[in-house]
Amino acid sequence: MLVDDHILVLEGIRARLQQEKGIDVVGQATDGNKALELVNDLKPDVVMMDISMPNMNGIEATKIFKERYPDLKILILSMHDNREYISQLMFHGAKGYILKDVSADEMVRALRTVADGATYICCAATETLFRHGEPIDTGESKLTRREEAILGRVAKGFSSKAISNELNISVRTVESHRQNIKTKLHLNTTAELTKYAYDQELL
Repeated sequence: MLVDDHILVLEGIRARLQQEKGIDVVGQATDGNKALELVNDLKPDVVMMDISMPNMNGIEATKIFKERYPDLKILILSMHDNREYISQLMFHGAKGYILKDVSADEMVRALRTVADGATYICCAATETLFRHGEPIDTGESKLTRREEAILGRVAKGFSSKAISNELNISVRTVESHRQNIKTKLHLNTTAELTKYAYDQELL
């Protein structure tokens, strides 16, 4: 489902996605309130949504979506190259963040990545996210080589299944390592893990 308050943007994205096999646009909305009304009936796998919209913006809508529909995957498509917006949205459960100046091919790639359960943040948004602020304090906790290998792949947007296939270990083992990494580093979100991996040059 597409959510943007600019009709021309909606129509342009819809026309582009209709060319892609395996992607069906089941509906569209021009604000967060309308999107919330439609989701229950349309049951989309992914919502691709803008931030700045009337009545209810993308940040508020993301919070409510994740509370009501925890399995729903949200990809933010925005003109805002803003660290606070990116951090907030990833913290509240968005699976991806891309800017409106990305190519149509990258938009499709981001959509497919998020639909598969992985995280996608475009290069410009990643640079913005990590350009400012101090590196995360890791204290005395150290990761094993296996944990570093898994964290590096998590930061690149690999799903647990993709990591298990590449490292020839079970998905359950990957999930266990991911939880151990979060515990050791005192981090909770994928955005925080990605920042740590970037600071430690694990990418």
